[in-house]
Amino acid sequence: MEKLAVTKNVRIAAGKARQVARLVQGKGAVEALNMLSLIPRKAARIIEQTLKSAVANAENDEKGGVARTNLVVKEALVGEGPTMKRFQPKARGSAGHIRKRTSHIRVLVSDENN
Repeated sequence: MEKLAVTKNVRIAAGKARQVARLVQGKGAVEALNMLSLIPRKAARIIEQTLKSAVANAENDEKGGVARTNLVVKEALVGEGPTMKRFQPKARGSAGHIRKRTSHIRVLVSDENN
């Protein structure tokens, strides 16, 4: 059984979040949650929240839940979301571009039988 959790429009650059997502891919769900709680990055808190949601989706399934210890993080993907464009005043009347990037985070958990 596979269960998915998606967090959209998170205010973090996708490249920064991908570094953390690569660490948990392929690990057991319990091990990944423990690892994420120890990583001192903003992306780790966001991915941990999404992973907890995916685990809860698998545990509380209508057709019969799966124990948390049997789940594996099958994939943890971070895609680029919409970019907010802002301007900052610069010298001699010009303007500097500021891009505030967002991300979409997708975590898929599966039981080990698959």
